Amino acid sequence: MDLMSITERQKEILDTIIKEYVKTAKPVSSSFLEQKYDFGICPATIRNEMQKLTDDGFLAQPHTSAGRVPTDKGYRLFVNGLIGAKEPESKKDLEFELAKTSGLDDVIRSMQELSKSVASATESLVIGYLSGEGVLWKEGWEEVLRQPEFMQKELMSDFLDYLEYLETDIKRIKPDSDFELFIGRENPYPKGREFSTFSMVFEPAENQEMMFSLIGPKRMAYDKNIALINQVIRLFEEL
Repeated sequence: MDLMSITERQKEILDTIIKEYVKTAKPVSSSFLEQKYDFGICPATIRNEMQKLTDDGFLAQPHTSAGRVPTDKGYRLFVNGLIGAKEPESKKDLEFELAKTSGLDDVIRSMQELSKSVASATESLVIGYLSGEGVLWKEGWEEVLRQPEFMQKELMSDFLDYLEYLETDIKRIKPDSDFELFIGRENPYPKGREFSTFSMVFEPAENQEMMFSLIGPKRMAYDKNIALINQVIRLFEEL
């Protein structure tokens, strides 16, 4: 089974597992799906479809008796569906208006405020970088560290190493278009394998280029975050 041959029913089950896992941070079992959702199929078929998704790398089973969690491949299929469909609705809009700026101080101040707003809305860490001046800032520590993944010391250490890697040369994740998303092992640094990174490039003022990156655990609300990022892109387009 590849990304093109997955059936609609398998895709529905995969999407449901991802949404539940994002919400609860707990592996999703077939019995849970049977009780909460009506896929129009018997429990044995649900189990079989989950096993197929696991065998083909879209899901993983952390422990023998545990439920399933999404893999990088599963998240990528889910995200590609969001990007390819109509722009997802955001349950929480950005409460932010990007004012026209002139001086460098105004640009930096405005970008920092935008970073705070995005970090709060996405519960992720936001890194901003103004290339012409070599100015870098981070917002959202409180939000991202609330995520249950950071109760694991090793993951916290990897996160800090990954951030240090990005700070040394943020252009390593410069996107080729409006934005690019790196999921898990798609990240350019091995210590980033448990995280997802949205990266964008804007021109907040004449002769200024800013990189804007959103970073958090792979278990993030991709539908909401993509919608919010599209709002950020529109802010700059309108400016």
